[in-house]
Amino acid sequence: MALFSLLVAILVERLKFLPSSWQFDRLLQSYQTTFFGDKASLTSVMMALALVLPALLVYVLSWLVAGMFWGLLSLALWIVVAVVCFNHQKQRDIFKKYMQAACRSDVQACYHYAAELDCSECLDAVSEKDLGAKVGQSVAWINYRYYGAVALFFIFLGPVGAVLYCTVRFYAEENARKSLELPLVNEVISVLDWLPSRIFAFGYALSGQFSEGLAAWRHHGLTLNASARTVVAETALAAQPLPEVASAPICVQSTLALLVLSKRNFTLIVAVLSLLTIFGLVS
Repeated sequence: MALFSLLVAILVERLKFLPSSWQFDRLLQSYQTTFFGDKASLTSVMMALALVLPALLVYVLSWLVAGMFWGLLSLALWIVVAVVCFNHQKQRDIFKKYMQAACRSDVQACYHYAAELDCSECLDAVSEKDLGAKVGQSVAWINYRYYGAVALFFIFLGPVGAVLYCTVRFYAEENARKSLELPLVNEVISVLDWLPSRIFAFGYALSGQFSEGLAAWRHHGLTLNASARTVVAETALAAQPLPEVASAPICVQSTLALLVLSKRNFTLIVAVLSLLTIFGLVS
């Protein structure tokens, strides 16, 4: 079910079938407002409940529909969860606006959209070429956080794991974007990201220049306290040689190179999942 659900989710995401009101972050925003109110007022207990409640709901639904109608309801639940968790139109729209600004040589707009694209780290690029490399690293990180990590949790922990990760990621992004200082969130997302980020970063090494990528992965990935973003971004940058001269605007050359690497890496995940499914290691 994991492979089929993942393929359906990718198809729906690429064709933009899902309306904006069904994007995962939009649903979580409504969930937060309805059940918990103001984020800034959440205590540790309420924060823990907010993080686990969506995953708990999916677990209960999975238990209720297990075996019904020859497993069709379980399959439908897997597909629905995968489709919702993998759809992130907001990030795609921001990246599209960044590329459009770069193609019309609007450097100021490039900086603006680059800052919106990734709220996890301050953008300190000092030149257009440096901006391209920084945004390229952001693209590698976003591909991990919004696609790679979700896929890994979905493959190994099913819909419950994917929903748990996406919920924690939502609060972590809100925490960083609005400086809310929410309890538990940063600690939980660091724990959830530790192993998947290293698995995904190793995929970057396999998908690009292996020797350079592996050296960066060993340096950062085998360091216990290295952040997930550092592991993913630095491995991607090492595994993908950046073009010196290209016909594209200079502030998108590096970005496009790292975007291609990210696509190869996700294709590698799907291929590995197919093999795991064939050998019966994943349902």
